[in-house]
Amino acid sequence: MTAARDSQALGGDSLFVRYVNFVKLPHTLFALPFALLGVIAASFRYSVSWRLVALVVVAFSSARWVAMGFNRIADRHFDAASPRNRNRELPQGRLTLGQAWASVAAAAAVFLAACALINPLCAALALPALVWILAYSLTKRFTHWPHFWLGLSLAIAPAGGYLAVAGRWSEPWWLLPVIALAVATWVAGFDIFYALPDEEFDKTVGLKSAVVRLGASGGIRLARGLHAITVPALALFGWGAGFGAVYFAGVALAAGLLVWEHRLVRPDDLSRLDTAFFSMNAVMSVTVFAFALADRLF
Repeated sequence: MTAARDSQALGGDSLFVRYVNFVKLPHTLFALPFALLGVIAASFRYSVSWRLVALVVVAFSSARWVAMGFNRIADRHFDAASPRNRNRELPQGRLTLGQAWASVAAAAAVFLAACALINPLCAALALPALVWILAYSLTKRFTHWPHFWLGLSLAIAPAGGYLAVAGRWSEPWWLLPVIALAVATWVAGFDIFYALPDEEFDKTVGLKSAVVRLGASGGIRLARGLHAITVPALALFGWGAGFGAVYFAGVALAAGLLVWEHRLVRPDDLSRLDTAFFSMNAVMSVTVFAFALADRLF
């Protein structure tokens, strides 16, 4: 029997739609705004061109395609056995393994080329960054804390956006570590939410996560603690970068969204998880970016 399509998947059966669903392309909204936040922060000291912004978008989007595509390839046998994930493109045969690998290789080439066109520093850091984000897909085999690896992978986004503009480390020096901390804790927290429905399956097949280690209640408490770090880190970043009141209003709104997100998910009720995971997190990242942009422009 064919499994039902993912509730977040696009309808249709064209090759384009299958590729979009393969890497959940709309989820790019989670962290792309933070890459652009790095660009905005750097613009206080350095000039920014539309060409550079376009290259940052291309670099981030292609890197995410590489990471997500490789994750689907690495996990294809687990996905085929999982009631929740067996509807994905590889287990269902909507894409072949060769097509999946071809898209990952093409995206990697685009990422490396985009970084080379940005500046020498980004070109030098591109390959190590690619290796780091690829390695995430294997972490569930050996650690209960893959969420932190994923968080640090996406924390590259704002640092990369800043470095793309500046071509050098931030001033003050702690600015990039602080925004990396904000994004890493935000991502790790919502990735723990994402692991909640897979607790029993992961235990059965030997995969690891914070939820497997701590249980659903413990995992939610950890996510809450991580998100409690996210908000002050965003505020400290804004102060160090030179943002004003409009940015801080956006951070306050983002804090409210995180609180709402945690009210949506309980250990004994995961029925609203899609709303918490996708809708709220996409809205939060866009909110922070939009208020930062408004603060910078006006």
